[in-house]
This record gives sequence, structure tokens and C-alpha cells, in this order.
Amino acid sequence: MILNKKETKSIRSAFGKALEQLGHINKNIVVMDADLACSTQTQIFAKGFPDRFFDSGIAEQDMVATAAGLASQGKIPFISSFAMFATGRTYDQIRNSVCYPEFNVKIIGTHGGVTVGEDGASHQALEDISLMRGLPGMSVIVPADCRECEQVIKYAAEHYGPMYIRIPRTNVCDIFDENYKFNYKKAVVIEKGNDVTLVTNGETLAEVIEASESLKKLGYSIEIIHVPVVKPIDEVSIVESARKTRLVITVENHSIIGGLGSAVCELLSENAPVKVKRIGVNDVFGQSGKWNFLLDYYGLSSEKLVESIKKEIDNKK
Repeated sequence: MILNKKETKSIRSAFGKALEQLGHINKNIVVMDADLACSTQTQIFAKGFPDRFFDSGIAEQDMVATAAGLASQGKIPFISSFAMFATGRTYDQIRNSVCYPEFNVKIIGTHGGVTVGEDGASHQALEDISLMRGLPGMSVIVPADCRECEQVIKYAAEHYGPMYIRIPRTNVCDIFDENYKFNYKKAVVIEKGNDVTLVTNGETLAEVIEASESLKKLGYSIEIIHVPVVKPIDEVSIVESARKTRLVITVENHSIIGGLGSAVCELLSENAPVKVKRIGVNDVFGQSGKWNFLLDYYGLSSEKLVESIKKEIDNKK
């Protein structure tokens, strides 16, 4: 594991480059965007394969419907926009034109969560994972760094079925080294401990790891589970850890309703009833501000996480 928060990379660029590399390997891959290719970085694919890139303009619903048509003819469409628009504006089309017929469409929502920053509440998707998670047949994946994102995109190209992949606007630090292998069926136990199980994914994984380092210096024993695949979730790893620590805290840059925290609560209520504390955005909209300020404001910074986690462990003891 690597963690150097002072050095960060664009995960959107990693996504764009991964798509371009796959374009050379599989001629059935096509890419669509909704007038945001510069922001989502699908422009990298567009430059390499202009005849296989389609800009729908600000018509996300048309983009999804067109992608479904392309998938029906054997193409593998990767469609991208801000997470708010890729899932919110297009829900009906994703439900009835992609998931119901089980078409092989990959939806990449960039700019997820409050870390979209100054664009404010209208652009900060806090419900996207909830929306996609509820759809039959839809996989939901939230990578944490560039290396994992590249592997997730490759996995999506090679495996059939509707997928929603969420990445942030912010640059991210490296967490996994060159030996890391993304496993669709397994969560990643980052660290083992006995006092609490911390379950997270995406850009908050770095915050959780940093918070854990501070807590260990105070004598706490922390278990961290990174869950890149929210659906289908790795039940075994989470249940086993919950039975050991008897306290679970979920951390997500998303509403605590319907996202990773809800998935964990649903799982544990049936298999290992223990206390679960959900840390995320608590049934409110986002707001405009610097991304790091908003991360702290909503209790997702490493500093705020130390306070929240310590409180829960002390109450347990």
C-alpha cells in the first residue's frame, strides 16, 4: 500500500487513457459523452478514435438510448457525463433501455460527491450510487485511485453487463502499488484490527487510512475494508470483520441513504447484527465551496474522522 497525499494524480485522466488503450485492443468499444469530453477526459479517446466517439450534446437521455441501440448491435458503449447528469437525468432510459434488456452499456459518472466543489448542489451527485444500486442487473463500482480505476475500466470492457462506475473530480493520491489486482468479487482488507471495522471506498479511502494512522498512535486497533464494488457487495469479508470487531463505521462521499452505508446495514442486519455508524452526507444537498472545505464540513476529512471514530470506539468500550 502507498499513501502520499501530497502527490496526487487525475483519476479522470487515468479513465480517459485506459479507454484509449482499450480502443486499440477492442474495435467494438465506442465512447459517448454529453458535451463534457474535456471535463470527463473522454477527449483522449476521441482524439485517437474520432470515428468511434459520439458527442450527444446536452442530451443525456438521447445518449443513453443511443448507447442501448449500439449495444444491441454488439458494440460496447462507454458513456460518460457528470454523475449528477449521467444518473439523474437519464434514470428512465437506464432502467428501461439498458437494465431491463440487460444491454452491455458502461456508464461512467465523473464529478461524484461534494468534492465537485464550487459548482454547488446542482452538480454534486449524492444520490447516484443509490439510484444505480437499486436497478436489477446493474453493477456499481467506486475505485479509489488511478491504478484501480484503470483496472476497473479494463474489467468493464471484458465482462458483459450494465455497469456504473463513479469517479471524483478531485485528483487522488496513489494507494495501491504495482502488485494490486482488482477483484470484482472481493473487497480489500487494507489493515486488520479489533476495535472497529471501517468500510469505505473511492476518494474517502485515503482519508480513512490517514485517520487510522492517527488513531493507532492513540492505541486503537483499526480494521479497514475498501469496498470498490458496492453491488454485488462482498458479503463474506464484511460479515467476518463485523463479527470480530462488533462495531462498523461506513464512510462515503455520498448520502448515507441508499449508498455504501445502507448496503452494509442491509447485509449486517440479516447476517451479523452489530452497531453500524454511517458517516456521509446526512439527508441534505451539497453546497458551493472549496472541495477540501466541504470534505471537512461534512465530516469526511481525516481530522473529523478521527474525532467521530474515537467517539464510537470509546462508547463501545
